[in-house]
Amino acid sequence: MEVKATDWSGFYAPTLDDIEAMASKALAELPEPFKSLAADVTCTVAEFAEDDVLAHFEMESPFELMGLFTGIGLTEDGAVPQTGQMPNTVFLYRRAILDYWAENDDNTLGEVVTHVLIHELGHHFGFSDEDMEEIEARADAED
Repeated sequence: MEVKATDWSGFYAPTLDDIEAMASKALAELPEPFKSLAADVTCTVAEFAEDDVLAHFEMESPFELMGLFTGIGLTEDGAVPQTGQMPNTVFLYRRAILDYWAENDDNTLGEVVTHVLIHELGHHFGFSDEDMEEIEARADAED
């Protein structure tokens, strides 16, 4: 049996702009009232989290962090920006997202980007990681 090699020369990894487009689509498709409540949250895509961010979370590898919410959430008086306050931002980390997607073939890349974005927006709405894990577990049990 002859094994035919795939010509990979025409394939490229999704770029920062590609990931940003997926995130923008996910934001645009949020149902109300979440869409309006997240309207002032900016989304930034970077290759990896900065070293100081990884150190803060005691992570040894930049592949451990796919996303991060920074700012003051709605439950912490984040609804009314203060003078000099930076905007609430969701960071998506392209390389960590691609690595996760490559190792978990049960989701499309768009689904992974949307999941990370929604998870980080959860912090904007005041949910902890534990809260979101519980919500996800309940949703998985219903499937």
